[in-house]
Amino acid sequence: MFHSNFKAKARGTAILIDRNIPFVPSTVVSDKNGRFIIVSGKLCDRSVTLANLYAPNFDDILYKRLLVAEELGGQVSQDLSSILEQLKNFSKTGNDTYLYSKQPTGVQTFLQPNIYIFMPHLRHHPGSLVPNVVLGQGRRGVSMVLGIPTVKRDKQSYLVNTLSSLLFGLTASQCQDLLIIVFVAETNSDYVNGVAETIMKNFPNEVQSGLLEVISPSQYYYPNFTSLKETFGDSKERVKWRTKQNLDFSFLMLYAQDKGTFYVQLEDDVVAKSGYYDEMKAYAINEASKPWLYLEFSQLGFIGKMFRTRDLPMITEFFLMFHRDKPIDWLLDHILWVKVCNPEKDDKHCREQKALLKQRYKPSLFQHVGLHSSLPGKLQHLKDKDFGKQTLFKAHNNPPAEVSSTLKHYQTHSLKSAYEGRDFFWAITPLQGDYILFNFSQPVYASGYLFRSGNIETNGDKFFNTTVEVLPSSVLARHKLANPHYRESGNGFIIVGEFVNGLAEGKIEAALQPVSALRLVVHSDSDVWALLSEILIKI
Repeated sequence: MFHSNFKAKARGTAILIDRNIPFVPSTVVSDKNGRFIIVSGKLCDRSVTLANLYAPNFDDILYKRLLVAEELGGQVSQDLSSILEQLKNFSKTGNDTYLYSKQPTGVQTFLQPNIYIFMPHLRHHPGSLVPNVVLGQGRRGVSMVLGIPTVKRDKQSYLVNTLSSLLFGLTASQCQDLLIIVFVAETNSDYVNGVAETIMKNFPNEVQSGLLEVISPSQYYYPNFTSLKETFGDSKERVKWRTKQNLDFSFLMLYAQDKGTFYVQLEDDVVAKSGYYDEMKAYAINEASKPWLYLEFSQLGFIGKMFRTRDLPMITEFFLMFHRDKPIDWLLDHILWVKVCNPEKDDKHCREQKALLKQRYKPSLFQHVGLHSSLPGKLQHLKDKDFGKQTLFKAHNNPPAEVSSTLKHYQTHSLKSAYEGRDFFWAITPLQGDYILFNFSQPVYASGYLFRSGNIETNGDKFFNTTVEVLPSSVLARHKLANPHYRESGNGFIIVGEFVNGLAEGKIEAALQPVSALRLVVHSDSDVWALLSEILIKI
């Protein structure tokens, strides 16, 4: 509190400042007669002057002028409160890295390092650190957060295929315990909205459930890149690219730090191995007692690096501190060096100590597939040799049946091989009226079914507008066709389900048992080929 008192109780002024507000006073001017108090100082690295005047209310003109001044002061107060609220929101996760030191009022103190020191241009735009959430439901409390930065590429975008790969085969419980954040690292609102529309069109259920989020930065987030120095033999364009990548990864990590337990950094041109979620979560839990800084699920660059979210504030501070100087993977290695390497010992000792802070999982769960790099003109041929072969189908023991189809299969990917669990079925573009028929050797009591179309590498080749139908073998069951509860298809078949987002799964009621045949019927022409990666007749 700053105050100016007169000996009598007739007048006096004071300025009260909450101890949690990062105000550092520099000059205090106090009237000995208690008529005014003026305090100058720094608030969030901005120079501010606060004043409080005492005036008697018998001078109408002076009094009215002071009322006007009071209203203007109220507006200034609102503006300052808005700035502080934004800073509070940005730091509310408990990240002390970006908070100011708290000291008694009137005592000058040092400021702790903060993002405005590393990126001073942000001081002119207080809202530049507020993410633009284009799509999202505010999901929190998940086990795993996947962060995917994406930029506009000159040649080809791999984003939809990457997301399809990550989402393929996830169970309902896994979808509820996962958050995928796509960070569109561009300031062009038209482009950002275009990416969001594409994601919404291809993954509407995942967006609506909160599994998928799309965010972008403020137009003021990025600094002027023209002043960057060319280092390590890199061209100016490459220096700009790597510097921006440091800022992109940092922004995404800061946004994700309060969303879940683990954070995994990915890129927008990868494919995931089937079952990646369970393998990553199980490995992270198994290694929880060890002092690792990150786990590696790919040997390439920054792909598949998993961090504890509680470590992200420290990591991003380091990245931001040196974002102009070195590439992101070098900076990550430097964190390890700073933490455990002894300058008085040799490189071997340093490598051994760093190895304790990073644990490598094999085989790799992510593979880089993009040929055209996000750096214009660069071709990226890197492949992870530890990735191995993808599991492109799932085998089951199905009841004996004669299989047939009007669809023409591609190469050796026949329906018979798929039904017997030796391959997947890959068919050339389905047309209206095409079907797949499973004619059982003898009637079976089939409790349910599962047909999964597409696979981890060809997720777009799905069945659309296709029904699942059964043929009851008993005359009594066929008489039940008159029941409005059942939908008749033709030739005695009853519709029991359909493909939704490439998957058909359901039960077959006891009233329809036993069944002598099951078929899939296509009801409209498709624009793509169709692939069955899993066929299961439950008996």
